[in-house]
Amino acid sequence: MDYKVKDCVLQSVYRDAYEIANADIPWEKLSGSTVLITGGGGFIGGYLTLALLTRNDVYDSNIRVISLVRNAKRAEAKFSKLLNRGDFSLCVQDVNEEIRAEHADYIIHAASQASNIQFETDPVGTITANLTGTANVLDFAKKCKSKAVLVVSSLKVYGIIYGSQEKITEDDCGYLDFTSYKNCYAMGKRASETLAASYCREYGMNVKLARPAYIYGAATLDDDRVWAQFIANVVRGQDILLKSNGAASRSFCYVTDTATGLLTVLLKGENALPYNISCELSDTTIRGFAKTACEAFPERNIKLRFANPGDEQEPENAPSPLRQVPEILDNKRLKSLGWQPKVSLSEGIKRAVAVLEEQTES
Repeated sequence: MDYKVKDCVLQSVYRDAYEIANADIPWEKLSGSTVLITGGGGFIGGYLTLALLTRNDVYDSNIRVISLVRNAKRAEAKFSKLLNRGDFSLCVQDVNEEIRAEHADYIIHAASQASNIQFETDPVGTITANLTGTANVLDFAKKCKSKAVLVVSSLKVYGIIYGSQEKITEDDCGYLDFTSYKNCYAMGKRASETLAASYCREYGMNVKLARPAYIYGAATLDDDRVWAQFIANVVRGQDILLKSNGAASRSFCYVTDTATGLLTVLLKGENALPYNISCELSDTTIRGFAKTACEAFPERNIKLRFANPGDEQEPENAPSPLRQVPEILDNKRLKSLGWQPKVSLSEGIKRAVAVLEEQTES
């Protein structure tokens, strides 16, 4: 018996997976193909896996999904009965080892360590997942003669940019201290993009590049990322406490919009040409995210508080040639492929809270 996605996951998660599965992309390219997703047990990789399986359930797309994961027990807990399906399997290994899957027509390389804690405690593992890991994926794709590979990069490749511009385009490049271990993630992502371009040039392969903004959604209640802490505060009914003025501006993008953006780049993007994935509906400051989280649930009476009373006043951010350009990504290039983000910040926070609360109740 093949288990349906809608019967095996939380209904709030299924709604998101169903939305991705109905994105306006050329799904016919994936029909009858095998798709390998590295980091398949992670946040974005997990949603992509569920979306492709949902596509099979609803449209009989006959996509075979292979999820490459490091931790078998965690993946088995995440996917549960879905692992009994004939169109889904795990490849349990570290991406830093030679890829042991049999074949893949398409590959989404999303395996990465993206937590600040990991940057501090395992900088070597962080950078090698993007160096050795990407090389292993590309070697595997070359051997399989895969139709296309998507390397999931990051907005962190831009580094620090100074100027009066309001958004970062794919042609911008800022400063990174390449001697600092703290840049293990950013420098690894830069190198992975160069590897992609090199394999395109030398072997004539189809390798695509995506640079997602800050992806948010239903993480875990103990996730150390700042947006995840705000969402956890809402779930727990706690006031949100900012330890700074929260003036830093960032591009946030809900997980479903990010997933459809990644699939769009995989199937429609140009080789070795990076595409920013961001949602102008969610461009905001840290304090703006926190404030929106409070306002999304007025009945809970959650307040935004500041550890330093002097931070309560709204900061001014006047454009200046000497100021650091905010981490706001220009998404015009991706939109030129027909992609459109759909989920506002308030809606995304409500969805994330719904998932976490359904988890608690189940």
